[in-house]
Amino acid sequence: MKGPLFYAKILLFGEYGIIKDSKGLAIPFNSYKGALKSAKNLTGEAKKSNESLAEFYSYLSTLNSDIVQFDLVSLQEDVAQGMYFDSSIPQGYGVGSSGALVASIYDKYATDKITVLENLTRDKLLTLKQIFALMESFFHGKSSGLDPLNSYLSLPILINSKEHIEATGIPSQKEGKGAVFLLDSEQIGETEPMVNIFMNKMKNEGFRTMLSEEFSTHTDACIEDFLQGNIKSLFTNVKMLSKVVLANFKPMIPSAFHKVWEQGLQTNDYYLKLCGSGGGGYILGFTEDYEKAKKHLKDYKLELVYRF
Repeated sequence: MKGPLFYAKILLFGEYGIIKDSKGLAIPFNSYKGALKSAKNLTGEAKKSNESLAEFYSYLSTLNSDIVQFDLVSLQEDVAQGMYFDSSIPQGYGVGSSGALVASIYDKYATDKITVLENLTRDKLLTLKQIFALMESFFHGKSSGLDPLNSYLSLPILINSKEHIEATGIPSQKEGKGAVFLLDSEQIGETEPMVNIFMNKMKNEGFRTMLSEEFSTHTDACIEDFLQGNIKSLFTNVKMLSKVVLANFKPMIPSAFHKVWEQGLQTNDYYLKLCGSGGGGYILGFTEDYEKAKKHLKDYKLELVYRF
């Protein structure tokens, strides 16, 4: 048995903001992927994955939901016979490792599933997002459902608000000098503690004001610029966003990277932002000159996501 492939995702813009109903833009990232497989003798990662799937089965079997039902008998049998999720998506890196797993389980075991091939109305997209939020909360405590949705559809998704999401197109890549890239912090980031820090900060009125007046404004402008291909304006807004994140989301930025972040803002050779919830994993970088950015960041592992 080998299931279809499900890809990683990158939330280009909107981390934390989407919890509070501002815009977000997520794109599939095909460098990493996963699929359901089966083996008789499981060892190492495959064995761990199989044990995790057994726990996930128990969780799904207690779900009392009107919007989704699963073929639990088949799922239990397949897990008992050595099913695991074979994935190259790094865990705790903010690129949707649990999202791809959730998408694969929904695809194989949901009994009345919404398929990728049908006309995906706004209602259907919202229903899918709700289902995935329900499923993925097993892994994160609280999930927006966006990672699995992105992985399941393998399309860029524009989040206008909690109640308004749509599949979207992004400008095709150009062979220019500019790039979006990933910087590897070489630390694992845990989603739940980071979200808890954020929720605690939200109790502070000043932080809430900053979020709605600065963070969300710059995020929305970045999304608009990116989708329209307004590259000059995009970099102006990404710089503003990078500044706001450094000033207000320090606990989510690994301390070893505060200086590197600052250096980008001072030289204008690259700008950094959070990729997912932060705390480790990948940091997202934007640059108008990738070769120059690579020289500055030669001590770190970089990975290309998109070219301008």
